[in-house]
Amino acid sequence: MAPAPTRLLEDRAVRLFIALAAFFCCNAVLAEFIGVKIFALEDTLGIAPLQWNLFGQQGSMSFTAGTLLWPVVFLMTDVVNEFYGRRGVRAISWLAAALIVYGFLFAFAAIALAPAGWWVQAAQAQGVPDYQAAFAAVFGQGLWTIAGSLVAFMLGQLIDVAVFHRIRSATGERFVWLRATGSTAVSQLVDSFVVLYIAFVLGPQHWPTSLFLAVSTVNYGYKMLAAVAMIPLIYLMRRFITGYLGAARARQLRDEAAA
Repeated sequence: MAPAPTRLLEDRAVRLFIALAAFFCCNAVLAEFIGVKIFALEDTLGIAPLQWNLFGQQGSMSFTAGTLLWPVVFLMTDVVNEFYGRRGVRAISWLAAALIVYGFLFAFAAIALAPAGWWVQAAQAQGVPDYQAAFAAVFGQGLWTIAGSLVAFMLGQLIDVAVFHRIRSATGERFVWLRATGSTAVSQLVDSFVVLYIAFVLGPQHWPTSLFLAVSTVNYGYKMLAAVAMIPLIYLMRRFITGYLGAARARQLRDEAAA
């Protein structure tokens, strides 16, 4: 008697893809929404200001709060690339972009709702005199910033998957760290410059070229440091997934992803 066919959601590879996709999308959407806050790295770490001097511009190490989550997005991209290939990365990237747009549409809808009179002053004790204005300022990010983030995100993801598989074709199963870090190096070079160019050069602030180049370079430097720091996690995730799926099934997925 033939064994009963495995149900779709009983397939560990399917369940793993769903979990990776959900975590990827959650981090991408959260990074967009918390990215409105700019934090000072030196003050956060309790160290003296590290003044950079690039292209005739000076500044401290200030980043959006979203940079805390983008390294996780890079990691998820590399893991999905490794086991589910181009189609997997493209699927979760388009899904994340759609969810980001969906989230901002409802954020703007929420801003447009007439606030209850008592609610506007509900947080005065916490130093927020106008809750509606604060809500609008936090969730109502500029359309140029949103457009820049989305275009840069999708360009970065599509470039990442192409470079990842180009390196994989050249090196085979060796040098996992090289294809992960190499693809991030190229994709985030594009991402870091495109997002700021659309948001702050083409946008209403019209940054000068020197400021655009300086800030983009600092942001790219941070992302590359984060990518290098994540290399051990890539190997840990690979080992965990191989243990979860079984060596044979993991090998099958990697072979199919590389095809």
